[in-house]
Amino acid sequence: MKNKSWLPIGAAILSMIFWSFSFVWIKIVYEAYGPLTTILFRLLISTSLMLVFTLLTKKLQKIRTGDLKLFLLLAFFEPFLYFMGESYGLMYVSSTVASVIVATIPLFAPVAAWYFYKEKLSRTNLYGLVITFFGVSLVVLDTSFNFNASPLGVSLEFLAVAGAIGYASVLKGMSHKYNTFTIITYQNLIGAILFLPFWLGFEFSDFTEVAFNAKAFGAIIKLAIFASTFAFLLFTYSVRNMGINKSNTFINVIPVCVAVFAYLILGDQLNYFQMVGIAVVISGLFLAQINWKRKKNVPHPIYQA
Repeated sequence: MKNKSWLPIGAAILSMIFWSFSFVWIKIVYEAYGPLTTILFRLLISTSLMLVFTLLTKKLQKIRTGDLKLFLLLAFFEPFLYFMGESYGLMYVSSTVASVIVATIPLFAPVAAWYFYKEKLSRTNLYGLVITFFGVSLVVLDTSFNFNASPLGVSLEFLAVAGAIGYASVLKGMSHKYNTFTIITYQNLIGAILFLPFWLGFEFSDFTEVAFNAKAFGAIIKLAIFASTFAFLLFTYSVRNMGINKSNTFINVIPVCVAVFAYLILGDQLNYFQMVGIAVVISGLFLAQINWKRKKNVPHPIYQA
């Protein structure tokens, strides 16, 4: 084909679909296995796939002397802190509520860039931040301003957001040294090592006592292959061809996709205020990114739902 401009767009959309499905797949895994089991096996499978791919394509770089501590810090923020917040949060809130909160990650990236790197924060970013918080409030609060969603679950999901922002701050200093394939391979490997003692201490005995559940473990495999591997590769391709700003715009559709998938597969229901809240959140996210094209690119967190 002469015109292949649709390929990066298709790659971005497909990566968002995979990440949207991940919120549903995690709920399916929880029917048999705990969060730590879900995360550990997801990371191990994804790391194995990435190692095979990077070694065959010779894209895996060696960690330079002195950079190991940066990789450790990177892996601590994501996947460790991110998945701790997201996975445990999904035990207390619906897939849709979790996706709405996690989808605010691109909005907070400029705030982190302003705080850590003194980069300017535009008015549209601030307006988008206020509007988005209003939308999130509609999703998690009822008409009496009481929590419609678990406060613990909401807090854990925002912990995941904090982990992703910390990850982005560390990533900015590393992105010029290592390619993205090397970074994701090592961070997932180190992340699996970080999770291993927690899994051995809290879920190993339960895992060995529970009968093998093909449906739940199949969901873990889907998470590893599609959400932690293919989605990342597709999104990276999109970023290389469209830029980080245009690619990140597609993240705004994740809450809508999750709401549809959760309704069709899990039977989740949304009330009127939650539907309005999702629309407001997406509007705030789009508003916050309008001014990005006038500014220098700021590395956003690599979204790992």
